[in-house]
Amino acid sequence: MPEAASATRATIGDSEFDRDTAVTRRAPGVYDIDLSAGWTIISAVNGGYLLAVLGRALADALPHADPFTISAHYLTASQPGPAVIRTGVVRTGRTLSTGQAALFQYDEAGKEVERIRVLASYGDLDSLPDDVRTTAKPPVIPPMDQCFGPEDGPAPVEGSSAITDRLMLKLDPSTLGWALGAPSGKGEMRSWFGLADGRDADPFSLLLAVDALPPTAFEIGINGWVPTVELTVHVRCRPAPGPLRVSITTRNLAGGFLEEDAEVWDSADRLVAQSRQLARVRLP
Repeated sequence: MPEAASATRATIGDSEFDRDTAVTRRAPGVYDIDLSAGWTIISAVNGGYLLAVLGRALADALPHADPFTISAHYLTASQPGPAVIRTGVVRTGRTLSTGQAALFQYDEAGKEVERIRVLASYGDLDSLPDDVRTTAKPPVIPPMDQCFGPEDGPAPVEGSSAITDRLMLKLDPSTLGWALGAPSGKGEMRSWFGLADGRDADPFSLLLAVDALPPTAFEIGINGWVPTVELTVHVRCRPAPGPLRVSITTRNLAGGFLEEDAEVWDSADRLVAQSRQLARVRLP
């Protein structure tokens, strides 16, 4: 049974997400991890989960603990199982430190294959000033009891969407036309978001949140896998306890690629994370 079925609310540092993203230091700057099959769709390991894994390695390698901006290039598809992460310190300063990291796995011939390469800057979110001047507004999403999650649809093929067992997703009905065979064509996806075991959000779960909703390509009328090519996340502040609201939009599909712009808002109506990714679209 997935840990999500537990009636006990998990806490930051003691949850399935924390255990599945924890890395073991083998040597200075080198970390081992067994990528969990619990964060896959079909056989593909979710890109946001992978970013959180690399994010944790960099948090250990750098003198600052919180990701401010992290950019990842997804080079080859990661698989559940053993992986090694190698990190390097690019620069350290008083308020920001910058590092790089790469995740490797082995192919059937035993050859090392690079899966992801990351460049990131870290700091201390708690040291940031409280001054906020913004024109951004939280997404308008119906109350959670008027939204729909994976449990409201047909039962998936066993093993095809393990990640949904570990998430609390309640999608805005106005972005669910694709599930009814009538996509809106708007390229929008909005949802309440949390971890299914009740663990509150932190900077590392924000790296997951920006890449955890169904692809906006579904609402454009395109089905199938939409693999991430590049993903950049900006973490703006430490999220307040409670569910998050995630809004993702796509404005331009061209040449077999699309962009996804995501905003993540916390229960205090603060914009806590933003992201942009480029993804490949398998056109019919």
